[in-house]
Amino acid sequence: MNDRIDLTNLPSYRQPRRSVFSARRIALMASVVAGLGIAVHGFSPSTSPADLFSSPAHAQVNNEVKKVERPIGFADIVERVKPSVISVKVNLKEKTASNDDGDDSASPFQPGSPMERFFRRFGGPDGIPGLKGGGRGRVVQGQGSGFFISADGFAVTNNHVVDGADKVEVTTDDGKTYSAKVIGTDQRTDLALIKVEGGSNFSFAKLADGKPRIGDWVLAVGNPFGLGGTVTAGIVSASGRDIGNGPYDDFIQIDAPVNKGNSGGPAFDTNGEVMGVNTAIYSPSGGSVGIAFSIPASTVKSVVAQLKDKGSVSRGWIGVQIQPVTSDIADSLGMKKAEGALVAEPQANGPAAKAGIESGDVITSVNGESVKDARELARTIGGLAPGATVKLNVLHKGQDKVVNLTLGQLPNTVEAKADIDSDSGKGASKGTDVPKLGMTVAPANSVAGAGKDGVVVTEVDPKSAAAERGFKEGDVILEVGGKSVSTAGDVRDAINTARTDNKNSVLMRVKSGGQSRFVAVPIAKG
Repeated sequence: MNDRIDLTNLPSYRQPRRSVFSARRIALMASVVAGLGIAVHGFSPSTSPADLFSSPAHAQVNNEVKKVERPIGFADIVERVKPSVISVKVNLKEKTASNDDGDDSASPFQPGSPMERFFRRFGGPDGIPGLKGGGRGRVVQGQGSGFFISADGFAVTNNHVVDGADKVEVTTDDGKTYSAKVIGTDQRTDLALIKVEGGSNFSFAKLADGKPRIGDWVLAVGNPFGLGGTVTAGIVSASGRDIGNGPYDDFIQIDAPVNKGNSGGPAFDTNGEVMGVNTAIYSPSGGSVGIAFSIPASTVKSVVAQLKDKGSVSRGWIGVQIQPVTSDIADSLGMKKAEGALVAEPQANGPAAKAGIESGDVITSVNGESVKDARELARTIGGLAPGATVKLNVLHKGQDKVVNLTLGQLPNTVEAKADIDSDSGKGASKGTDVPKLGMTVAPANSVAGAGKDGVVVTEVDPKSAAAERGFKEGDVILEVGGKSVSTAGDVRDAINTARTDNKNSVLMRVKSGGQSRFVAVPIAKG
């Protein structure tokens, strides 16, 4: 038969076309969904829309995502902790403003230096927005933050917020204002303890027992720019930060936005406990750029306990000038790892000197606990009470030995040490060249004001290895390779000995500006 049948008129003909169109439309939708970050597996034209989102593969992804804890918000935590945070207002009389640009006295760097311009304290009583006064003889008002640590009104803030204050007032979260007095301060950690009068049932925060992990959530609550009761969130960016503020630096770095006025305020974890006290920010503009530093809760606990008990902090002291062990120094000393604290100079009649510790010794552990670096040694000894007996493991001239000593008390003031006359090299002979180091030296006893020990650097080639290691005219080299030197010949002999022993560098003990340090200087072969 040649009769042709028009299939398009059959009812069953249009259904497959609709199915194909429907499938294509769903496929297009699926591609859009996939573009939004949802993976769709095993799609086929026979798969219904409902099947797309209930497939075993997708269910498995959902189950994995559900295992990850994702906070919906911080409102519950904030509601619980915010009443413990206070705004701190201080009045200072006869205060001289540092300058029109900012509070130089609060910076850990020298005024006018490049680092000082980029580093800012926040919340100090001078040079911040919202301050009144600032000239000599005027009343200066400053604002910061703090938080209660007990129901009877004890509160923590920063030392630089209340330092020198004639009057301290705090405002609580409910808007009430109270007078407060300073119980004690600690400049070295920038902490202060104050006592609020007129109440006995204040909401207070708990200091965390554990150490936060990098990546943990953090909430900063405080009084930025005098606004009061401001909450910001972020994460812990790093820990163990040294910002050049002192030997006890061990800051937590956070990226929660904090600004001037947040100083002394708490950084909370998601348990509602204080992990740290906000004290400094790194900022080119003076405002938050996501780099802030907090004093760890462990430090706050130990300092506040002493401030509450006696109004001051006493720290253990062994009486040594120390420096880090670099890889070059470790190589010079024959050490496998660059760890421990190198003793540049023991203080005369100090506990370490009396116990037999000498320049060039490396302290590797305290009471059986390894010492990672010089800062860790300072924090460990500073955390012990004066009068305590400690056991130090020391590397002395390549040999391990154990030293027991009784800690003294860290002096409140640092003894002034006379600098070598900056003109000490003038009028002296040019000295003798030290080959391949790029400097010339002369006996110290031939240079006025240089003393009688060692050799004085009289000239340094600015492109030499010596210049790269920081040598400058007027420095006094006391030892080379562990041996005392008094002439250029002694220096050359010690370098040749190190070269014969296949050392890559030679260790020199150098006195500069009244301070001693060790410098590892690379030596050329041949």
